[in-house]
Amino acid sequence: MHRRTFLRRTSLAAGTALVAASFRPSVHAQPAGANSAIRLGLIGLGRKGVPHLKNLLKMDGIRISALCDVDPALLAQGAALVPSDRPAPFRTTDARALIARNDVDAVMIVTSNHWHALLTVWACQAGKDVYVEKPMSRTVWEGRKMIEAATKYNRIVQVGTHYRSETGLAEAIQFLHGGGLGKIDHIRAIVYNLRPSIGHKLPWYPGDLDYDRFCGPAPVAPLQRNQLHYDWHWSWDTGNGELGNNGVHVLDIALRIAKHAGSPRRILSFGGRYGIADVAETPNTHVAVYDYPSIPLIFEHRALPAKPGVNFMDQHGGLRVGVVAHCEGGSLSGLVGGTAYDRSGKVIKKFNGDGGAGHVPNFFAAVRSRRKADLAAPVETGHLSAALCHYGNISYRVGGAAAPARIEAALKDFPAAQGIQRELEAHLGVHGIETSAHPFKLGPWLDLDATGDGITKLDTDNPAALAHARFLLREAPRPPYVIPDTV
Repeated sequence: MHRRTFLRRTSLAAGTALVAASFRPSVHAQPAGANSAIRLGLIGLGRKGVPHLKNLLKMDGIRISALCDVDPALLAQGAALVPSDRPAPFRTTDARALIARNDVDAVMIVTSNHWHALLTVWACQAGKDVYVEKPMSRTVWEGRKMIEAATKYNRIVQVGTHYRSETGLAEAIQFLHGGGLGKIDHIRAIVYNLRPSIGHKLPWYPGDLDYDRFCGPAPVAPLQRNQLHYDWHWSWDTGNGELGNNGVHVLDIALRIAKHAGSPRRILSFGGRYGIADVAETPNTHVAVYDYPSIPLIFEHRALPAKPGVNFMDQHGGLRVGVVAHCEGGSLSGLVGGTAYDRSGKVIKKFNGDGGAGHVPNFFAAVRSRRKADLAAPVETGHLSAALCHYGNISYRVGGAAAPARIEAALKDFPAAQGIQRELEAHLGVHGIETSAHPFKLGPWLDLDATGDGITKLDTDNPAALAHARFLLREAPRPPYVIPDTV
């Protein structure tokens, strides 16, 4: 398909399925030679995209062919990082123009969450391989469509859950799997990171970019937060809260430790937004529990500091962000590398890590080999970890204010989570916040179907809540930025 035809078709009917055979395949549709450069298009040049670009510019065998950001200022700043002795990359504020180019073999998607799925599907349809940042999707349904597109068009798709390539963490997990601490009882995935106010202004529209294009599948609504960029994380239309931001990393690690290859039987969530008066919609105090029959998982987020007036956070298992596997012989705390402790808290063994530095190179190696099995984080595993985040958020969003006794009753058959409510109450109490006056929002238990892509029932007889929960599996993207049922 000619580039202009692709642009016209996607701009007039973005949800129309594109015929893969009509695209000119990239030079890496077949195994590439060792000396053949991979021509990359980078979409998104914000807080995550720029570090990616700097790293890519250091890699041998990678040519930055095209750059895209909807914000012209960020696009210019990114382009300025490309050395003058290298070919100047094509620049655009429209991702469709980049995807349509014949001199782009693969794309890296580093946009806000609500664009991840549509751009991935478009890129697969256009014969490009894809590295997409985490969480790979904004809804459960989107994740399944991304898997279908990668399969149908035989593309290499890697998800940016880069701790899948963390060397020390892999050694620590192998230590656990070898029985180093005995049987694993449960895993707690924590994100304790300071999140200040995003503001509460009178409604305004950004005037220095194409705001309709920024919104894409999301509603075009005025902003009331202080800034456009990054803080989209805390709006349900464009982000997935901290659970979908850093939570996807720690839950993905927990899945590996527990060897869970599928979804849990059911999921429940509770929390709230405390200590900050702003327009953010997502919780800054949040718990999600995942009922696996063997090793249950618990996610917890705290965004307030350890006490008023300081900028440091509480800890669990010696970590502020990471995973703590509680075992019969002690515990293992890990994120970058890991540390094993005995039951008395004495360090048994340390594992030094590299932060997952090999994750992007792993993607390019798979692009060359054309072997999906070489990927550290293929789209299928990315879908599972993202779906855990989505279900945790869905339970929270369809819930309501609950007294402590109701939360305790909801967790009575989940021993690993008993007591976590009181821990959070104590944490908030340090800040003068009493949950008796400002109760947690408690969501229902969501029972999942065998595919992990659907909700069979709630633990409450509330047809409206069930209908709302099922709606949130897919939501209603804004035309024409719609992924078709058949990709």
